[in-house]
Amino acid sequence: MSEIVFKGKEFVYNHHLAVPFRSLEIHSDKGIGKPSLTGNLIVHGANLHALKALLPHYAGKVDCIYVEEGQGVS
Repeated sequence: MSEIVFKGKEFVYNHHLAVPFRSLEIHSDKGIGKPSLTGNLIVHGANLHALKALLPHYAGKVDCIYVEEGQGVS
């Protein structure tokens, strides 16, 4: 099987390991009804940070993730 090899591939492949886990913060003023981490969620944040925040609670339980490209983190 062919493999793509490039300088820095090891760093890119393992980058997610260097990003710390973050906790999800509920903003009750931005939701409808009682705040809850069950059901559908909208997560605002940098792509990798948002995905790592979901990992501890939702690993193996997510059916779909939509990532919208935005302005990035400032």
